[in-house]
Amino acid sequence: MRRAPKKVASQLRIIGGMWRGRKLRFPDRPGLRPTGDRVRETLFNWLEPELAGAHCLDLFAGSGALGIEALSRGAARCDFVDADREALTAVEQHLNTLDASDRSTLQCGSAAEYLSAAQGGWDIVFVDPPFEAQLGESTLQQIATAGCLSNNNRVYYETSLSNPEPIPEMLYEVVREKTAGDVRYQLLTLRRA
Repeated sequence: MRRAPKKVASQLRIIGGMWRGRKLRFPDRPGLRPTGDRVRETLFNWLEPELAGAHCLDLFAGSGALGIEALSRGAARCDFVDADREALTAVEQHLNTLDASDRSTLQCGSAAEYLSAAQGGWDIVFVDPPFEAQLGESTLQQIATAGCLSNNNRVYYETSLSNPEPIPEMLYEVVREKTAGDVRYQLLTLRRA
């Protein structure tokens, strides 16, 4: 009788800030694909002027790579949201290990449910849903209409290049944009009225 293969944990490396070089393990879960080192390096170079003291939201947190990287680089707080309890438990363990649990909150549930009750005031929001779920465009619309962003906001949006989801152009303008492999990543801001 063959045994089912054991799930193997994956690993990510924090690439900048006070926890630079720390390696964190996260569970191998369906749809979980942390933002790669090269993309994170570019993103956080873009965000560097806005990070100090920022209040961040990591929707579809998965491994927590984006939110933890933001905290490492000087964000004051980060709220982590994910529907996968096992993935969120790993993020919580990392935050405890890094002594950052007092600078974060964790919520297990869908991004849509979370945003519908959110008070907000976020400076930076990371939107990196599983590509096959096609939740990006609707999430961007919900963020824009919920009034949960600060005046100097940035929204990071990651989508598949081969099957991209559009941004609601009447609500956002693209500040920066790049591709890497099958990933299109964009830094957005709400359009001013």
